[in-house]
Amino acid sequence: MGDTRSYAGTAGRHYGMDWLRVGAFALLILYHVGMYFVPWDWHVKAARPDSHVAILMLATNSWRLALLFVVSGYASAAVFAREPSAGGFARSRSARLLIPLVFAAIVVIPPQPWIELMFKHGYTESFGHFWLRDYFRFGALEGIILPTWQHLWFVVYLWVYSMALALLMLIPAGVRARAAQLCEAALAGPAVLVVPIALMALRTLVLFPGVGETHALVDDAAAHALYFPCFLFGVLLRGSPVLWAAIRRWWRVAAVLAVAAYAVVAMIEYRYPGDTPLDDTLTTLFRGARAVQGWAMIVALIGIADRWLNRDAPIRPMLTEAVFPLYIAHQTIIVVVGWWLLPLALPNLAAFAILVTTTAAGSWLFYIVGRGVPWLRPLIGLGAKEKGRPEGRPSPTSV
Repeated sequence: MGDTRSYAGTAGRHYGMDWLRVGAFALLILYHVGMYFVPWDWHVKAARPDSHVAILMLATNSWRLALLFVVSGYASAAVFAREPSAGGFARSRSARLLIPLVFAAIVVIPPQPWIELMFKHGYTESFGHFWLRDYFRFGALEGIILPTWQHLWFVVYLWVYSMALALLMLIPAGVRARAAQLCEAALAGPAVLVVPIALMALRTLVLFPGVGETHALVDDAAAHALYFPCFLFGVLLRGSPVLWAAIRRWWRVAAVLAVAAYAVVAMIEYRYPGDTPLDDTLTTLFRGARAVQGWAMIVALIGIADRWLNRDAPIRPMLTEAVFPLYIAHQTIIVVVGWWLLPLALPNLAAFAILVTTTAAGSWLFYIVGRGVPWLRPLIGLGAKEKGRPEGRPSPTSV
């Protein structure tokens, strides 16, 4: 069935998945820059938001986060292969995720709610006053819960899912192997497309119609119903020749489906921009098309990464290591620079170029400085520097 190349994803490193992870996080940075210009609610907005930007944003909106959880599940399975005990895996994941989360919540994130309070609510106090007097209130200020994890909600969810994976690993190996075989059978062949799309459609059309994500962990069932299965799919994918064979056979079909579904989404958004009401038929069509687009694009991208990107390059280790620090820093830079740009009233294209450039440069500087200081490395999500290991090459426990 399909591609007959030998499967290399069970024991060895799949470089295509590394590149896909790097690309997914790079796309996330661009997406968050776009949030400054689109007329959707965000921390700070351009002076003249453009409704047409929403059409571009919807090209990735339905799958970008789900893809991050898939590749994170894949990376977590690789970590577990090196930390075969559930306890060791849980300790490793907790150190790598929770230490930078706490550091970022205290040091990196606070400018975001401070600027949001000034932008939306006319807050007039200095940042120093805000950080010392208001940020650590452990309550709400103008509806914003402080302190906050902001965009690092992804890290919180990833840690929770990793702990759930550690618990699953306590199940006897034979039972786990049988469960994995059943999941593989359910997703073999074209089912790798059909089953997840059906589940996504069920989620968005029946179980949680019109329900948004809160990113607050405990009241976010609609998000968990999507992201936790995606995480588990990534875990299963790493050791599954059956799933890899299905993706290699069906990713081209998936790419066509994704493009066609996005065309439907884009046409509806163009005809009924923003909050323009939709009738029930169009609402169902819009949400259903997003479900198709969401999973089909993930399968297509994994197939593309496997077909053309499963090869190493000198810069890959550094980029793979840099992903987490760049993720930690990027949104604060976007919000701060976006706030500084507001009085200039620049054309949106010029503001976009400045935001992309400053965010990329500032985030990379955050990584370069942090990786060179031993006590900073764990705070920005990097493992300890091993003696004799070249700069920029991830440690065996990096993800």
